[in-house]
Amino acid sequence: MLELVSRDSELPGRDIDPALTPEELLERVATGDRQAFAALYDLTAPRVLGLIKRLLKDHSQSEEVTQEVFLEIWQTASRFDHAKGGAASWMLTMAHRRAVDRVRASQSSRDRDTKVGIRDFETDYDSVTEQVEIRIEHERVERALTRLTELQRQAVTLAYYGGFSHSEVSTMLHVPIGTVKTRLRDGMIRLRDELGVAS
Repeated sequence: MLELVSRDSELPGRDIDPALTPEELLERVATGDRQAFAALYDLTAPRVLGLIKRLLKDHSQSEEVTQEVFLEIWQTASRFDHAKGGAASWMLTMAHRRAVDRVRASQSSRDRDTKVGIRDFETDYDSVTEQVEIRIEHERVERALTRLTELQRQAVTLAYYGGFSHSEVSTMLHVPIGTVKTRLRDGMIRLRDELGVAS
């Protein structure tokens, strides 16, 4: 659990003026002043934790991310440029970024777990229903085939059920390949219409 570090705690370094601004404290932190860091922490930790907690909701994760933020502040205080904005904005931006990163990492982990769970989940399989559906569909196709001309039915049956190429069907039926293609095209259009399949 996060606890406020008292400014009066005995840390080596200079005494800290309680009137120092966060910007001034950050400048001192950049030089390695531990008392300035403790004072900065006391001054800003509740706000940083509050922002992170609003994003993460989970208190223990929020505390963990807050500790990471303050470690980053300690390590990168020299990069703070007060010309680009205030210390609080700099720190809260850092806190927001880390909290968003944690949310994304958590979401990514959940997505990964979900994908693995879905992959490993065996769905119920109703083979009887599938067989009935296949049989009904087969009967529909058989009925539709009877509505084709004899020439169309021969070409479709050889090409699609027999698995023969257009040239093989041409040889078997003793007709030019163009005629085979025409019969197949016309037969398939008729089948599609008979089965009510949208083009």
